Amino acid sequence: MEKNDISLPFINRSEAGHLLGNALQSYADRSEVIVLALPRGGVPIGFEVAKLINAPLDLMLVRKLGVPGRSELAMGAIATGGARILNQDVIAMYNISAETIDQVAASEQSELQRRSQAYRDELPEPDLNNRCVILVDDGIATGATMRAAVAALRQAGPSEIVVAVPVGAPTTLNLLRNEADKVICLAVPDMLFSIGQWYSDFTQVSDDEVRNLLASVSQENIKNVDTIE
Repeated sequence: MEKNDISLPFINRSEAGHLLGNALQSYADRSEVIVLALPRGGVPIGFEVAKLINAPLDLMLVRKLGVPGRSELAMGAIATGGARILNQDVIAMYNISAETIDQVAASEQSELQRRSQAYRDELPEPDLNNRCVILVDDGIATGATMRAAVAALRQAGPSEIVVAVPVGAPTTLNLLRNEADKVICLAVPDMLFSIGQWYSDFTQVSDDEVRNLLASVSQENIKNVDTIE
């Protein structure tokens, strides 16, 4: 599903997440559904989605592999579970060696482990077998990180993988339709070079904010269970 009548830019990630949650109401109140957010920018999005569809929120840890000297340009990505996605066009264009790729991947693997420890605080990762997983981020440009996330998730045996974002590049969304079970995007601009250009406020999300949002959703889920019982 794609909608191009959404008013852009979004005010901030909270507004974008609220709009995305409204578009995901068919997944509301389903016990098999879980929302996985890509840190850090995807977590405020996932927070709003999880609240609106009454689903648990957790993390999908992915790290972009930036081209040396041009770190904003992705030559690939790695994810929890050992998945690695490479952009062969970028690698060929910049003549990047396998050794360089391995060096960048090793560095990003260290950051992946740091974030896992910082955010999870020794808590186990969720069991995703036979779960409907909604993967969210604040947007998709090259798609390297999201594609790595989908590839990693396939190894966990979910029943369905839904990629859901507020804004995305059309070419990348088409690629993801072949890899995820469903792709939901609110706005698809003809030209998308930077996710930040489609937000009025695109302030960087901190580690503390990630932890606080995860804790808030956890407490809300506990309250809902207590009320039902």
